[in-house]
Amino acid sequence: MKILIADDHRLVIEAVKAKLSELEADIDFVLAMSVDELLAGASDDIDLAVIDLNMPGAEGQAHIDEIRRRHPAVPVIVLSGYEDPAVMRSALERGVLGFIPKAYSPEVMLSAVRLVLAGGVYVPPMMLSSLPPGVVAGIAGPEGTQRGSAAAAVQTLEHLRNVLTERQVEVLQLLSQGKPNKLIGRALGISEGTVKIHLAAIFRALNVRNRTEAVVAAQTLTEA
Repeated sequence: MKILIADDHRLVIEAVKAKLSELEADIDFVLAMSVDELLAGASDDIDLAVIDLNMPGAEGQAHIDEIRRRHPAVPVIVLSGYEDPAVMRSALERGVLGFIPKAYSPEVMLSAVRLVLAGGVYVPPMMLSSLPPGVVAGIAGPEGTQRGSAAAAVQTLEHLRNVLTERQVEVLQLLSQGKPNKLIGRALGISEGTVKIHLAAIFRALNVRNRTEAVVAAQTLTEA
């Protein structure tokens, strides 16, 4: 496996490198501390790129766009000190497959990386907390009544379409019909294991803990 780590702090690079070394033995790391080094070190044979937003030579997220343009098949994860949901959404809309705030633990980072390498999308919980209340996962108000409106639910569904891949949206739609993993896989022409990977990403996006809660949340959004 070949992983590119781009950050302007050597301590961060070494810490990320040490944690990602747990993925498997003999990982080849490519390190960059500026946008110039990032663009020079990136290549099509990179299995994963973990990139900071704020580094020498960066202009907003233009360096993310350039990496995506030059190497569209390389999975990109943003590892950043920014915790603004708008910044996170902007990165995900660019085709980034995960956004990991630096405030998160090394274990969360490792889990997020494993999810992305398995074909999923990692959405940080703090981004989901910015969504309209009472819509995702059927959150009820103090009296047990549903908060939010149908219009807000539709807006939230559109939001989820922006942070999930097209295939994960298809899985979500079949999940809302109560189909088991085997039938979801058969309908989409994918393995049952791949369905489980997509479900893990969907659970994060819906902020639910299990399949039952996900079905309720998906049905709520679909009906709205």
